[in-house]
Amino acid sequence: MSEIAAKAPARPRRRLIVSRLVPYLLLQALIVIATILGLRLLQPSDPEDFALSGFSLREDGTTRAVTLPHFTSSRYSLADPPLYTGAFTFRRTDAAPGWSVYLPRFSNAVEVAVNGVVALDSRRDANANRPDRNTPQIALIPASLLHDGSNEITVRLFVWGPLKGFLDTVYVGPDTALRPSYETRTLLFVTLPVAFSAWQSILAVILAIMWLMRRREPVYGVLAVAMVLGVVQAFSPPPVPPATVSRLAAVLLASAPIESALIVAFGVLFFGWRWPRYGSLLFAPGLVVFVVGLIGGPPLPRILFLVLGIPTVGLCLCLMACVTAAAVVRRQDAASFTLGCAVTIVLTCWVHDMLAAFEIMTNERIFVSRLSYSAMLVAIGAGLTWRFARALNQVDGFANQLVTRVREAEERLKASFAREEERARAAALANERTRLMRDLHDGLGGQLVSIVALSERGHEGATITDAARAALKDLRLVIDSMDDIGGDLMLALGSWRERVAMQLRPHDIALDWRVTTPQGLPLHPELRPWHVIQIVRILDEAVTNAVKHAQARHITVTIETLDDGQGDASGPCGSISVADDGKGFALSGNGKAGSAGQTARGLRNMGSRAARCGAMLDLASDLSGTRVRLQLPKIFPDSDAAAAG
Repeated sequence: MSEIAAKAPARPRRRLIVSRLVPYLLLQALIVIATILGLRLLQPSDPEDFALSGFSLREDGTTRAVTLPHFTSSRYSLADPPLYTGAFTFRRTDAAPGWSVYLPRFSNAVEVAVNGVVALDSRRDANANRPDRNTPQIALIPASLLHDGSNEITVRLFVWGPLKGFLDTVYVGPDTALRPSYETRTLLFVTLPVAFSAWQSILAVILAIMWLMRRREPVYGVLAVAMVLGVVQAFSPPPVPPATVSRLAAVLLASAPIESALIVAFGVLFFGWRWPRYGSLLFAPGLVVFVVGLIGGPPLPRILFLVLGIPTVGLCLCLMACVTAAAVVRRQDAASFTLGCAVTIVLTCWVHDMLAAFEIMTNERIFVSRLSYSAMLVAIGAGLTWRFARALNQVDGFANQLVTRVREAEERLKASFAREEERARAAALANERTRLMRDLHDGLGGQLVSIVALSERGHEGATITDAARAALKDLRLVIDSMDDIGGDLMLALGSWRERVAMQLRPHDIALDWRVTTPQGLPLHPELRPWHVIQIVRILDEAVTNAVKHAQARHITVTIETLDDGQGDASGPCGSISVADDGKGFALSGNGKAGSAGQTARGLRNMGSRAARCGAMLDLASDLSGTRVRLQLPKIFPDSDAAAAG
């Protein structure tokens, strides 16, 4: 039963793989057919009216008749190169002015002579001596070399391996008839590869920058190295024998297999797989060719490249095809499809080149792998662009989600802050109500009780009137303290000054109001109405004591701002002093009134009120008068300081 249960989920998975892989393979088969047809249809046509095919070939000491295109029997012939001899007819009467000799393809270099005079030598153009370039050659034939009638043309074919020499059909005729075919081949096999190589170099720079900015993604660095190797191979001219083989030749020969191995590494990393340990063996053939190229002389590096390098390129293309197929089955995305189609095109072109190199395809040697490599570049660029666009979309989506969540969190915080602020406002209002009720009970309540008691005892109206006035005064004090003074205690003291002046006028007591500092008292944003009530009651008590008990004639109120000079961040503090010129009273050792009467209770109330506000009360009295000094705190407490203590 367990085996049946294990096989059950494997069947749908196998069906899913087959359902995805079969359509993909059919698509690749169509791409192979389309690539083969494209290679046949896109080959440039040459002017067959001016073709020279029949030549006599002198090679290895023997002479025989051959028909172009032709493969030589020798792979290395520099001292005694194969010599092709042919003839063409020239008529001065009906010929267009300016004749040329045109060679579409050859390996590795040619020297063309007309009537014994050299008219073309491809060894002067280093790019024309690489068989993978398919570089055509054309040269104008000086009019002085042409004879009316039959003219001789000879072609020396210099071969330095490792493949056999090859000479395609030679064309001799008017330059106007041959030049268009030459320009078409130059566009396809010279200009386009240079343009693609330039694009490859730009892509290498972009990928290198992306890797430097994102070191945690080595896929960009791997592809950048592969692109750099391709650019080196494309733009570095190879040495032309018999010149000394430079060290650069080893790099050129080794770059193709190493570049192919890097492309495989890129594919594995691009699709999110780990590079296997044995994967480093892919780089071994390229490194061997490179080391042998640095140590050994020609033709050993070229032979080793033919034996190791070319099969490695094919193996890497096959591995890349397998990697993309696995990615298509697993991912089913545009990047894997695009890259897989490009790999199929390059692999088809590589097979075509191998058939031409080993002469399986007779009478043809044209190499298109390097040109088809541009398809790989297009696919890689499209894949990276798609990946970058997807990453941007994911970032945008994440950013939108983050903005939405932040907005929701902000709304929740605002609601929470509003609730907390409402609670704080309600708590503050409740505290203010409690303090006001206490102040009303202590002040106005006591006055009303006195009025009721005096009325019940039958006292005269003047006494009741004084008690009612005191109650009204206390009520005004509470009402005035509720005004919004913006933390400026001077506004409350201004109202208090008017009430004190009205209180002292019937007693012929002069009020001397002194503000010694320009700012008066410092601002206190934390000032609350209950602070104002306590301060005003203290000052009222000091004035009342001076009127009732001291027999004073002058009362001086001094307001000033004190700065301790310590640069405290909490700022300076204010001071209010009430001094009279009365008879004073005796103080105990602790600075309190010595008697236990009404004056002592009033002074204790003043001290208690000062403590509740966090202020300091200083009392001094002698025969010259009494001074009550209230030093305000730098910051008023939010709660009752006396109760907290």
